[in-house]
Amino acid sequence: MKTDVHIALVGLPGCGKSTIGRYLARRWSIPFVDVDAVIEERIACSIRDFFAKEGEARFRDVEQEVLAELLAKDKKSVISTGGGAVLRAENRVELTAHAQVVYLSASPHEIAKRLQRDTQRPLLQVDNPLQRLLDLHVIRDPLYKEVANFVVAGSGLSATQVAQRVAMQVELGQHS
Repeated sequence: MKTDVHIALVGLPGCGKSTIGRYLARRWSIPFVDVDAVIEERIACSIRDFFAKEGEARFRDVEQEVLAELLAKDKKSVISTGGGAVLRAENRVELTAHAQVVYLSASPHEIAKRLQRDTQRPLLQVDNPLQRLLDLHVIRDPLYKEVANFVVAGSGLSATQVAQRVAMQVELGQHS
């Protein structure tokens, strides 16, 4: 597939953005970029450690810088955003201006089951990760929908099935 815009994946932590992003990048022979991985490279530590030392607001500053830089690049790519990237209005503007945005919608209950043993996502290191996901969903779902060109529901599907649905939506959308 030849694309003239970036493809950006948004959704709750653990919804499959990185896994599906890698699949799509291979399918379309374009680079895959994980915003969180770029941030960790830039800050020279894990996001979890950075959160603990610097706080969420400082993390969101770095995230905004990295996302803007990636979206400004001429060479198009599949970009897996952090789950909270849509919280800042500036990021939503950049995403809608420079990418086709796909919201990977997944049930907080399903994500909580999938991430039971996860220790790397700072926002989910709480006593009740399911409740945190439900709370995040209430706040973020309207923002994901605001920026999305496509919404692809992934609950009950394998990552490959979701990736195939995303590819179909994007490919059909670029030809219409």
